[in-house]
Amino acid sequence: MEPIPHRYFIQLSFNGKNYHGWQIQKNAPSVQAILEKALSVMFNDEVQLVGCGRTDAGVHARMFYAHFDHDPLTLEQRVRLMYKLNGYLPEDIAVRNIFLVRSNAHTRFDATSRTYRYQISKSKNPFLVGFAHFFFGSLDVELMNTGASVLLEYKDFTSFSKSHTQVKTNHCNIMDARWEEEGDLLVFTITADRFLRNMVRAIVGTLLELGQHKITLGEFHWIIESRNRSEAGMSVPAHGLYLVDVSYPEDIFLNYVW
Repeated sequence: MEPIPHRYFIQLSFNGKNYHGWQIQKNAPSVQAILEKALSVMFNDEVQLVGCGRTDAGVHARMFYAHFDHDPLTLEQRVRLMYKLNGYLPEDIAVRNIFLVRSNAHTRFDATSRTYRYQISKSKNPFLVGFAHFFFGSLDVELMNTGASVLLEYKDFTSFSKSHTQVKTNHCNIMDARWEEEGDLLVFTITADRFLRNMVRAIVGTLLELGQHKITLGEFHWIIESRNRSEAGMSVPAHGLYLVDVSYPEDIFLNYVW
């Protein structure tokens, strides 16, 4: 009698510069394809991963989860697997942890919130090239924070979604959105139960217009209520965006590797 497969969450981080996002793409490199190949080599068997979401090309992830099913692995085997994977994977992808979870746990559908961070460099910095969006000019950060708080008043974010995406609803529950200054960095952090494609980058681009006084706070309200992507600002570049946290109910995790 063959052992019943167990489900595992794999926690990873990646530099998105060389990838067309997490999800497998035709004729384009993806993080999913690289990690699936690595796991398949480790197990000498085909492994399929399900990610906690999809990221746009060039977007980074400080924390990302995917799940896979496999025969039972002891704690020691999982520790060895992490070390072997990190030795095999390219330097821009790192495995952080492997968790045993409930058999029906799902990295995408069980996530209760996701947090993104967008980094803007206020001065030219060669060490932030590819990791922050350089913006030259003055910004009214206080007004941008007022605009960020406005987001919590709404649920429908069609105005900030990439057009013609195959989703059932454009409703999202935004729990937190704020700007903070960290030295030469201006950082936008936003947490929600789900995000639409291109949503964070479109929000940041529109809030930058607000911060430059190109639009008013009233117009920002109107842009959201219009449910029209063409009314919102340009999407900022992908390389300043990071997925930094994904939250799950604690009871889906059965034990940890720390």
